[in-house]
Amino acid sequence: MRISDLLAIDDLRLRLLTGDPAREFSTVHITDLPEPGRYLGGGELVLTGLMWWHEPGDSARFVAALAEAGVAALGAGQAWLGHVPDDLVTACRDAGLPLLEVPVEISFRTLAETVVPRLAGDVRDALGRHRRLVAAIAEGADLRELFELTAAELGVTGAVVSASGEVIVGAAGDPERLAKAYLTAPRLPVRVGAHTIFPVGRGHRAAGWALVCDGDLMDRADLGYELAACVGLERSRMEEGRRVERRLAEQLVVAALGEAGAAELDARLRTCGVGAAEPYAIVNVTAPRPGATRGPDPATLGGRIVEELLGREIVAAAGADAAIAVVPLRAGTAAGPAGRSRGSTTGEPADRRGLGSTAELAERLRAGASVLAALPDTRLCVGVSGALSGAAAVKGGVEEAGHARRLAEARGGGVVTSDEIYTHALLLATVPGDVRRSFAARLLSPLLDYDRRHQSELVRTLGIFLDCAGSWNACAEQLHVHVNTVRYRVRRIEELTGRDLSTMADRVDFFLALRDTAPPR
Repeated sequence: MRISDLLAIDDLRLRLLTGDPAREFSTVHITDLPEPGRYLGGGELVLTGLMWWHEPGDSARFVAALAEAGVAALGAGQAWLGHVPDDLVTACRDAGLPLLEVPVEISFRTLAETVVPRLAGDVRDALGRHRRLVAAIAEGADLRELFELTAAELGVTGAVVSASGEVIVGAAGDPERLAKAYLTAPRLPVRVGAHTIFPVGRGHRAAGWALVCDGDLMDRADLGYELAACVGLERSRMEEGRRVERRLAEQLVVAALGEAGAAELDARLRTCGVGAAEPYAIVNVTAPRPGATRGPDPATLGGRIVEELLGREIVAAAGADAAIAVVPLRAGTAAGPAGRSRGSTTGEPADRRGLGSTAELAERLRAGASVLAALPDTRLCVGVSGALSGAAAVKGGVEEAGHARRLAEARGGGVVTSDEIYTHALLLATVPGDVRRSFAARLLSPLLDYDRRHQSELVRTLGIFLDCAGSWNACAEQLHVHVNTVRYRVRRIEELTGRDLSTMADRVDFFLALRDTAPPR
């Protein structure tokens, strides 16, 4: 019930002293305790006879307790003091809490007996709306139809946005900004610009959806939660179908690693939606959360995130240490849930820019991962195999994507493709970090110390010299110095380290050591 509806009841003769008359409340609570916060649950119209008031400072403490508890409004009776103190009006105004003056002749019992039946009527209306929305979902209404019904029933419009910034349904002007606000908000719902964001379901935010409602619904949160619950029901229905598809993907991977026959692998690949001659790629993903003791395991969370990033037709089967997805490479044909896209959509199935190559696949994963990076406690580590064809290639693709994912983990997160693992980077990733750092420090410390004391550039010169394959002239050109200066610096490097830069072995050692120091170029 709104404060304005209460003010419209002539028999009560209430007067609004401060605050928004559009504020809604859901129940009535009567108290004269000086600090009643522990007995309040939020959303109440609190009625008080002011028996707790002894001096002006009491008002600020009382109102602070109400505000912290999430009270909707305060009604102050005049019977005890004969008036409502100005300091109470000021405290309510500062806290943004509507304050009603209750005349002496109106008892709190009369007020409550007048209001409660009307609140019950509001509850009955809300339950009726909710039943109609749930019935529409049960009859097969998709998210677009649900949003159309919601606009008619609740007067609420907006969009559903994934944690990676994809619009699932509806319209959102800047979905990536809204997704980051959803990921980083200490509490939900939260007001962001002209929108109010509610969570859909109670899963981990990185794999979740956000309901973005147009306008300020912070004072009408029940409507946002009502719609979010209905969206959650539709998502649960979609999830049921995915469970079967994940099981099929898991069976394919198990069969491939178990050296199953060609006929069985071909059949299982087809059940995963990939034709015998169709190109595909394997994605291996995990999402570790350092220090977390609750919530989904890294493999399951990583799989759900990839499913959100890549769309409805992609599922990821969670394994022991990572999730694995088989991704068809079909240019111009991939569509996400309800035709989602970056930007606005009506919810109708629509083509997205397809995944015609592993480069495009990696690009899409990186774009989504960059939004998810707003979550400080979750690291997305993804490995992408090269383009594959035929069921016999599944095993090699799984192993290749696994190597790439482990390299991503060694880097602290991100997306790594198969192109990067066939270099020294993969070998370095298999060496413990403390060993690599110790190796680099022992070899380069004399140079770093010398540069620090003399403001010289021996480390930078070494890096460019190696990049130029030991060419004095090419190195001098890049450094914009005389070739004799390069010769002098290289001799000094050799003297300080006891190494010989004319030998391949020492050049390799320096090259690998520099990979862990990233000197300026």
